[in-house]
Amino acid sequence: MQVTETLNEGLKRGYAITVTAAELDAKVNEKLVEAQPEIEMKGFRKGKVPMALLKKQFGERLLGESMQEAIDGAMNKHFEDSGDRPAMQPEVKMTNEDWKEGDDINVEMSYEALPEIPEVDLSGIAVERLVAKADDESVDEALANLAETAQDFKDRRKGTKAKDGDQVVIDFVGKVDGEAFEGGTAEDYPLVLGSGSFIPGFEDQLVGVKVEEEKAVEVKFPEEYGAENLAGKDAVFDVTVKAVKEPVAAEINDELATKFGAEDLAALKTQIGERLEAEYVGAARAVMKRAILDELDGLVSFDLPPSLVDAEAKQIAHQLWHEENPEVEGHDHPEIEPTEEHNKLAERRVRLGLLLAEMGQKAEVEVTDAEMTQAIMNQARQYPGQERAFFDFVRQNAQMQQQLRAPLFEDKVIDHIADQANVTDKEVSKDDLQKAVEALEEE
Repeated sequence: MQVTETLNEGLKRGYAITVTAAELDAKVNEKLVEAQPEIEMKGFRKGKVPMALLKKQFGERLLGESMQEAIDGAMNKHFEDSGDRPAMQPEVKMTNEDWKEGDDINVEMSYEALPEIPEVDLSGIAVERLVAKADDESVDEALANLAETAQDFKDRRKGTKAKDGDQVVIDFVGKVDGEAFEGGTAEDYPLVLGSGSFIPGFEDQLVGVKVEEEKAVEVKFPEEYGAENLAGKDAVFDVTVKAVKEPVAAEINDELATKFGAEDLAALKTQIGERLEAEYVGAARAVMKRAILDELDGLVSFDLPPSLVDAEAKQIAHQLWHEENPEVEGHDHPEIEPTEEHNKLAERRVRLGLLLAEMGQKAEVEVTDAEMTQAIMNQARQYPGQERAFFDFVRQNAQMQQQLRAPLFEDKVIDHIADQANVTDKEVSKDDLQKAVEALEEE
């Protein structure tokens, strides 16, 4: 086997690999010898078929397999000897397309090597960790918002017109072609206007009604309506308004606390304070993470594989285009060319990604099975009723596992860096922390 360098420019590498016919023949013979004890053939006892006959019978079938193994073996040996790590899957092609049995195999291999990553003195990194406390004002504000979610309704003054967000208590009878239909009748039904509980157009027509008013609500059932006998049909609902009620926030007391699983109001306030501070810790960590990445970005410089930068820039451009054009759900759109800004962001992401990967490897950072399971379960909650199916899908999909593992690995590397960096705590208000988080989103 012969390996000859044909390109060494920056991180780009090219090699001509020759696997001789003799090496290939030896590999085929090796496979035949390995299989011979188990082969049976008419006229011969098991394991006693002559090699010449085996080669005639199976040699051609084993040739392609042996060629692939020989090329893979040559590539693996090259990477082992050279220490190169390809940034992406190497491009490999056979150059003697007129190859026939008995010829050497000539292959061209090209790739971009991952660069040498410089060592970073983490003790020279200095960042602030923002610390915000949940004060009484913040707890009371959160408590008031909680009370709004547990809102009740009280009768409006008689004669007041119903507004969007009000609750109307109604009797109704629905008819299609003048005939009442099954499931279209109810009494004392509480309906919050604007909730979208009823078919389109129904609630809009009740805005402005008063107590004791009778109204004929004309609607059209959607074409895809669940009941086939009603789908696409025009209907009239004879509605009688029995009450018009305005929303009122629940009273902030022990009774409210028990609705949310707390023993009393004091216990609920404690829970809210703990939840707020947990949110503040998460927000402060995001701010510190960005500061650490900015520090690292300013400390290191090395060549970047062009293919990785190009792929990342295209991904960024594509993602941002969809954010600006949310109405386009699929990918049936013109090719999106990355801008200079996209390329600069891609270079930063690739540089920091390679650096963190190297630092994590040297620090022997690992994502445990338990951490992966928790991440999958958290993601599965976004698919109510299909959690098990999603869990099984991820377990069988290596690419999806990598998408979930990557941010976990990155966060653990950031924690490793923070442990060795010069981190000072700085107490700030909730508002200042919020401004720091908003600044991240603007960058």
